[in-house]
Amino acid sequence: MRLEAENAVLRHQLNVLRRKMRGRVRLTNDDRRFFIQLYRWFPSILQVLTIIQPETLVRWHRAGFRCYWRWKSRPVGGRPQIETELRVLIRRMSVENPLWGAPRIHGELLKLGFEVAQSSVAKYMVKRPRPPSQGWRTFLHNHASDIAAMDLFVVPTVGFDLLYGFVIVRPDRSDLCVPKTLSELMT
Repeated sequence: MRLEAENAVLRHQLNVLRRKMRGRVRLTNDDRRFFIQLYRWFPSILQVLTIIQPETLVRWHRAGFRCYWRWKSRPVGGRPQIETELRVLIRRMSVENPLWGAPRIHGELLKLGFEVAQSSVAKYMVKRPRPPSQGWRTFLHNHASDIAAMDLFVVPTVGFDLLYGFVIVRPDRSDLCVPKTLSELMT
């Protein structure tokens, strides 16, 4: 397979030389693509190149790689920009009407003839600070009498029997609740 690739490169170089006019060899983009693709498949063709330098072929390959990733990384657009006046209007409506959410403001803007998405309205509304929620210490203090932690575990004995253990711990009491019967467990 490698030998066939080298033969194809040599034949192609001869065809290019036949097309040659006076001066430098004129390679088309198709010629460059052909050499680059064969180089990608069979890097050993660098040894048989005669009409171009091996460094030139590697440089073409790298340039093609850069062009591909530049094309792949280009900005492809996105949501169209909203005019400054519309952003100011959205902010003003959200400040003057604190009970209105994005759906209501969006509806009012549609009535006024503005074509804007509801998600854009929500993005440009004034963010109101939320009241702070209680911390863990306050939560545990308020609900400690209603919280219980429990665990069920199995202990193998020396005689290879299994003992089942069930433990309930309540944070509001320092003692350990160990039910003696199933009816105590349900209460």
